[in-house]
Amino acid sequence: MADTTARIVPLRAAGTAFVVELTEPVPRVLHWGADLGPLSADDLAALSLTAEPAVLNNSLDAPRRFTVWPTEADGWAGTPAHHGHLDGGAAAPRLTTTGTAVRQDAEGGELAVSLTDAAAGLDITITYRLAPSGVLAVRSEITRQPDADPAPYDLAQVTALLPLPRRAGEILDFTGKWSRERSPQRRLLAHGTHTRDVRRGKPGLDSPYLVAVGVPGFGFREGEVWGLHVAWSGDQRYLVEQLPEGAGVHAAVLGGGELLRAGEVRLAPGDTHRTPVCHYAWSGAGLDGLADRFHALLRDRPGHPRRPRPVILNSWEAVYFDHDPERLLRLADRAAEVGVERFVLDDGWFRGRRSDRAGLGDWTVDREVWPDGLTPLAGHVRSLGMEFGLWVEPEMVNLDSDLAREHPDWVLAPVSGVGPAARQQHVLDLSHPGVVAHLLGALDALIGEYGIAYLKWDHNREVHEAVNGPADRPAARAQVEALYRLLDTLRERHPALEIESCASGGGRVDLGILARTDRVWASDCNDPVERQSIQRWTGQLLPPELVGAHVGPHPSHTTARVSSDTFRLATALFGHPGIEQDITRCTPEELARLTAWTALYREVRPLLHGGRTVRADLPDDATLLHGVVAHDGTAALYCWARVATSPEGQPGRVPLPGLDPALRYRVRVRTDIGLPSFHQRSGPAWLTEAIDDRLTLPGTLLTAAGLPMPQLNPEQSLLIELRQAD
Repeated sequence: MADTTARIVPLRAAGTAFVVELTEPVPRVLHWGADLGPLSADDLAALSLTAEPAVLNNSLDAPRRFTVWPTEADGWAGTPAHHGHLDGGAAAPRLTTTGTAVRQDAEGGELAVSLTDAAAGLDITITYRLAPSGVLAVRSEITRQPDADPAPYDLAQVTALLPLPRRAGEILDFTGKWSRERSPQRRLLAHGTHTRDVRRGKPGLDSPYLVAVGVPGFGFREGEVWGLHVAWSGDQRYLVEQLPEGAGVHAAVLGGGELLRAGEVRLAPGDTHRTPVCHYAWSGAGLDGLADRFHALLRDRPGHPRRPRPVILNSWEAVYFDHDPERLLRLADRAAEVGVERFVLDDGWFRGRRSDRAGLGDWTVDREVWPDGLTPLAGHVRSLGMEFGLWVEPEMVNLDSDLAREHPDWVLAPVSGVGPAARQQHVLDLSHPGVVAHLLGALDALIGEYGIAYLKWDHNREVHEAVNGPADRPAARAQVEALYRLLDTLRERHPALEIESCASGGGRVDLGILARTDRVWASDCNDPVERQSIQRWTGQLLPPELVGAHVGPHPSHTTARVSSDTFRLATALFGHPGIEQDITRCTPEELARLTAWTALYREVRPLLHGGRTVRADLPDDATLLHGVVAHDGTAALYCWARVATSPEGQPGRVPLPGLDPALRYRVRVRTDIGLPSFHQRSGPAWLTEAIDDRLTLPGTLLTAAGLPMPQLNPEQSLLIELRQAD
């Protein structure tokens, strides 16, 4: 990047813009949102002029400005960009600009602003990078000057903050629990601070995930929305804040960052603290527009999975801890027969692991169960044309394990002793160099010996009392950084290795972990009713190819719900599909549908994993319409699903989102996995023709008027495919 003497710096990409004025002592944010177009010098001057707010009664004597690093020195009474102290002093940051650098191009650019706080001896650089997708990445570095006061500076919090306009009046974020992750919740924005703190050592099953603020009533397809995701796999903080006096000419702020524990970051002279990246995005086309930007951002990554995502069979709900080699060989045979491309051996393969009470940490094959090791199974799997994968949980330990007995000091806990177990396990102290060396050696040996192509990497408990050493120093941040180094090193040694992030299901789903892994396990729940919602909202951030979606058995392992295999198969199609059941017990009819399903997936895989995710806004919460549409609008696959009954007898006309109204489409109901159960004597007239693959309709009808949808029984779904007509 080059130093700049420009007074106002606009970054523009994909219909969005971020504009900063390089004022003194600290630059201010003029605009973040819709692209303002190419601005002349006069236009930029006008933008600056109209960024001056009124001077209020009983207020500062100068207009309040919302700067890139807001503090009380600006008259900002909200959450500051950072706070801390130097041995009880230097607690009122007063920053000045020391330099700026900028890179602008046709698809975004980057602006770096350097600031200094002389009293605390801090140099701060905040970097804004606008990607071609229109997602704005914000990251900061805070460095103690080498010749600063030798006392450590205790950094209490760093928060990235961007402004919101008055019309952004409704907040959407997420909560959840085990097997019910990413449950949306909405509230109107009021005066004060809406804060979501995460203190679980990982984002958690109740993760805020992505905070969106938009015009009241915004939906999937309509409304202006501003969103934020914190790309960090540990403790986090999200906030939306509105003060009566506003934020300069703006009304409120959207902010986030890593949540720091007291005493966790102490900067000695020469030390640097680097924050996680906060990803901001704006959409003028509702939540689907926001998802478009994040999906494009992820797909543009150099390390994004490029090869077709293989159909997986995971052994957990097939055998649990009952590892009978002959049974698993038969399971592999059946998996290959139905079209599985990757076979994953789940928990239960290592020494002493007959239940969840023992063995974690002892990452060697249990020779009592597997006398010849995993070589016979892994070789058999590969001989059938499938890849071999393995479940591990490296960050955890059972106290009933050789590792814990030999190295009790490797358990992350206060000096006074371990706290209560969770799922019979405790956490290893990854900041201890012996721990990482042990894990790296054990995993490296397993991958090399058995030709492992895929690790299902689990993290089944929350991290409490994350302290270590004789002084009980906080270690939550060090835990995450050590995990990142461990994953990075494994990937360097085994470039072809793929890794899944699992954490009791969807407890660690963030772009920090996904910079080092290839997909996430969205939830331990495979119940299709629950999965319809979980996958719908996981897709707000992640494209389908990064989201594990498996067909489970009936009744469901987590809910005991009995559901049809056609509904389970259709639900699992819209992700990275797999199978999570003992298919050696399936009937011939069920196996035939599984085989047809894997074939259907391979056929539509390029569309599912390369198109745009779309979701319809429907007045009836019991019905869902979602799908994937090719970027040029020439193809689409939709799922029309009913999860419960409704008082209405007719669903009515439902427009199909994302299509090109200028095209004509061949409309086909896919019957590969069977038809759903209908709640009607006969369907709408178009349905019969679409089932027979002889229906062509104009795009204007499909997008503006819509199709009268059939009435389904609860827990049923219909697959509708559209292709551009010849």
